Amino acid sequence: MIPLRDANPTRRTPVVTIGLVVACLVAFAWELGLQVTGGNEALDAFITQWGVVPADLTSAWSTGGIVTPETLTLITMQFLHGGWLHLLGNLLFLWIFANNIEDDLGRLAFLLFYLGGGVAAGLTQVAIDPTSTVPMIGASGAIAAVLGGYIVLYPRARITSLVFLGFFYQLIDVPAIVVLGFWFVLQLIDGLASLGLSSADGGVAFFAHIGGFVAGLVAARLLIVLRRRRPGARPPDVAPVG
Repeated sequence: MIPLRDANPTRRTPVVTIGLVVACLVAFAWELGLQVTGGNEALDAFITQWGVVPADLTSAWSTGGIVTPETLTLITMQFLHGGWLHLLGNLLFLWIFANNIEDDLGRLAFLLFYLGGGVAAGLTQVAIDPTSTVPMIGASGAIAAVLGGYIVLYPRARITSLVFLGFFYQLIDVPAIVVLGFWFVLQLIDGLASLGLSSADGGVAFFAHIGGFVAGLVAARLLIVLRRRRPGARPPDVAPVG
């Protein structure tokens, strides 16, 4: 099931979402430039420097405190990608779901929500495999936080999805709670299946997805609670059913 678009209009231009898309594209162009000019060695060195290396992060925190260059990689890794498929897949989900969260939270709050979700995602993966020396990169953890927020704020929003049925496919409109719930269950299954396996050759950081999703879900639930307690506050937005 691949989401293609949602029937959930926004009230204003998603400036931050567009900025995040552009930032990821620019960072990927920089990676391609490094690979062309310096080869794979230059690219690998760049990824190792700006991606999250769990062993380096835990070592830095155990000896030098929280404010370290390694801590910064929890942010920088969110803009790096390992290939075209990795990049375009993440940007598709970002473009479909992030604009509504930005519209609801406001631009600055959304940026903090997005980056904070990415940090929570990275820390979750580090907690699962703190001795790994494989760099972790990608926006998927932060985007998972967006998905967690979306499923809370807009569970009934209709998502046009590409569904494969053997050799055939069909476009159908599915509630967000089904599309994103299915996605999360897949991450849980794959994450549990990956426990105990060697990560020497890299792979998908499923627990970053899980951690980011849960962080976004919890943050959105807290937002709803705070809005209900604030006198005169508007109720949470209700997504269109059709």
